[in-house]
Amino acid sequence: MRVERVTARTPSEVNQAFAVMAQTRVDGVLVLSDPMLSGEEAAVRVAQLALKGGLPSMYGWGTSVKWGGLMSYGADSEDMYRRVAGYVDRIFKGAKVADLPFEQPTKFLLTINLKTSKMLGLTIPPLLLARADEVIQ
Repeated sequence: MRVERVTARTPSEVNQAFAVMAQTRVDGVLVLSDPMLSGEEAAVRVAQLALKGGLPSMYGWGTSVKWGGLMSYGADSEDMYRRVAGYVDRIFKGAKVADLPFEQPTKFLLTINLKTSKMLGLTIPPLLLARADEVIQ
């Protein structure tokens, strides 16, 4: 497998990034978690471009899969937000930020979109489907 790095620094560069991927004939796309691509409009556009190019797409956020991406595996954002609330509470009660422990995500979610899989002509292995936290029909 060869990894081809393609960058889009602004929303207007996303179309060009997919044009580059088409020229280099990549077999799939890993969309890194980035606030620029986290909104519905950007996520839908990326998913549509991936489908148009016949590219399986993998994301760090499950919402991208709900909007048409193939699959995601990443930290559970709702769990992280709940944990942040505990930090805020401790800070309001006088804790020094420097004294609070650094935490990493402990809960990760796998989301798979079967509709997108079918559109790409892919079969998701049953074992992977069984391990998924959410399967979108």
